[in-house]
Amino acid sequence: MQNMGELPQTCHIYVASDKSGDYCTIMDAIDAVPVHNSTTTIIHVKPGIYNERVEISGDKRYIVLKGEGKEPAETKITFDNYGGKIMEDGDIMGTFRSASMFVYANYFKAENLTVENSYDGSKGGGRQAVALYASAEHIEFCNCRFIGRQDTLYAKDGTQYYKDCYIEGDVDYIFGGARAVFEGCELYSFNIDESDEGRRAYITAPSTPAAQKYGFLFLKCRTTGNFGEQSVFLGRPWHPGSDPMSNGSCVFKNCELSDQIRTEGWKEQMGGFLSKNARLFEYGCIGNGAAEHERRRNLTDKEAEEYTKEKVLGWDF
Repeated sequence: MQNMGELPQTCHIYVASDKSGDYCTIMDAIDAVPVHNSTTTIIHVKPGIYNERVEISGDKRYIVLKGEGKEPAETKITFDNYGGKIMEDGDIMGTFRSASMFVYANYFKAENLTVENSYDGSKGGGRQAVALYASAEHIEFCNCRFIGRQDTLYAKDGTQYYKDCYIEGDVDYIFGGARAVFEGCELYSFNIDESDEGRRAYITAPSTPAAQKYGFLFLKCRTTGNFGEQSVFLGRPWHPGSDPMSNGSCVFKNCELSDQIRTEGWKEQMGGFLSKNARLFEYGCIGNGAAEHERRRNLTDKEAEEYTKEKVLGWDF
């Protein structure tokens, strides 16, 4: 697989909401990238709030979207679509169309920015509101923040790498069937109503195709949040449309688990499909949330050797 860094960086575009750059919006900058481009375009985004829906189409590869602030919070893409929204044509928006940012292009990279779905559930419809929809090969996010409530990050398919990122949500907030590695990330379970002691969070909902060896791999990540003790599940097995050919794969390896993680770790079932039949494992985890339970299956040392970022993604690092 070709490494993005081997391509000549021939084009730089500057975006600034205060009109001091080449473009005022991120989408205008993306639209300026030629289709079927074969060299890298770096889009520098100056600090600010960009209230827009961003889409990188499949015919615009080799784009780097780079926030220029000191911290990713300084450069924010935000929108507030949600599943169940009535659109202008009378059609109802589904969950997967609600994202603030869509990535369909191979060899895409984002650095140092925030992607947010700001929908707070106050407008009716469902709670599902995606921040990122990612469906491509060899895409990377480094030092980025993803903020939402339910269904924050949809790693639909392809190969995806998240390094030193912050991901926030409450229900199934990292979900999908991609081969995806999350390394050094903070997984923040956000409780919008801390007075409700019965609320539960679900970090992952993998829907890995049964024929696909790897799904999600969390390496040296940590779980945090404002939920109370014993309120957060590591995940549950998602079968889209009750598809029996899904068999979720998710491994937490050498992660630090907070006391919010429930002793049983994984939700027993989702939609009638049992977690014990999915590929849900841990290895070498520490912290108050690490526990022994029949639902919490640990990899052997030999099995754990098969779960590296190089093997999951098939990339050279």
